[in-house]
Amino acid sequence: MTSFIPCALMRGGTSRGPFFLASDLPSDTVLRERVLLAVMGSPDARQIDGLGGADPLTSKVGIVSRSTAPGVDLDFLFAQVLINEARVDTTPNCGNMLAAVVPFALETGLVKAQGDATTLRVKTLNTGTLADITVQTPSGRVSYVGDTRIDGVPGTSAPISIAFLDTAGSVCGALLPTGHLIDTFDGVEVTCIDNGMPVVAIRAADVGMTGYESRDTLNTNTTLKARIESIRLQAGRAMGLGDVRKKVVPKMSLVAAPKAGGALCSRTFIPHDCHASIGVLGAVTLATAAAMPGTTAATVASVRKLMDGKQRISVEHPSGEFTLELRRSASNPDQVESAALLRTARLIMRGEVMISVEEAP
Repeated sequence: MTSFIPCALMRGGTSRGPFFLASDLPSDTVLRERVLLAVMGSPDARQIDGLGGADPLTSKVGIVSRSTAPGVDLDFLFAQVLINEARVDTTPNCGNMLAAVVPFALETGLVKAQGDATTLRVKTLNTGTLADITVQTPSGRVSYVGDTRIDGVPGTSAPISIAFLDTAGSVCGALLPTGHLIDTFDGVEVTCIDNGMPVVAIRAADVGMTGYESRDTLNTNTTLKARIESIRLQAGRAMGLGDVRKKVVPKMSLVAAPKAGGALCSRTFIPHDCHASIGVLGAVTLATAAAMPGTTAATVASVRKLMDGKQRISVEHPSGEFTLELRRSASNPDQVESAALLRTARLIMRGEVMISVEEAP
């Protein structure tokens, strides 16, 4: 006996996964996680029996509903489905999957288009982060066609503007969760920071790397990965995240001086494998660190001066770069008020995913 659940497979930024209406999934968390594991085909290295793509970037799920919070249009719950473990992590945000939330809501009729462009406020339930997201909706329908290009995705698409609001300390409760610009673990200086995503920034040179290595080179360096994990476990506790052995946060970023005209070069682990690019909120957090004098990132970064309270920062990563704009507080220039960036998204397919009755809602 089988069960069929409506869903849409969507790309959001450089990530991909099925999106569901919250009303189509179980309200019970344990049962919902069983369903999502069955949907994605986890645990299995190939995820051969589900919709997962056998990569952390393609083993993600979006769950969307109308919001009951004042001034908020949509609620978004992000789920990272682990590949080799029977576990679903709803601790972190995902700014890439966030880019597909408004298109999904429009495609399913959950909300209506507002004209040639539709702007909706979305709350990420994982951390309470708010973002104003603008999607192109000519003739009242979502447009996926345009000339916006983002590194890590082939071709061009219609732009999706994301303006994050009040992201400082969204997971850890403070921009600098340890209260310090610099902490030291295993003799290595790091900066622990959370501006939408808990990140530990490490100068690549301090762990014997250049910061320009390829993703594959870093992923096969077991000695380096063991060293980074040791630091991560200690930093996680210091950041108030507790035992992070089974959590995907904090992300670990090796940073180096820019190599291609950007502000900073990065190699980010999520948390045990090097990211093919960099996550949206991870980029926001790392850019914030680069703009803060005294952090590990700032010591190697090349950041342009403020103009009208704004700062454009390009974060280089293994498959290109990620540019975002930080807006500083007028009363406190050291404080980042918001971060704006462009992403793209695409509806790949929609229909029903079939799972066995044992996992069905």
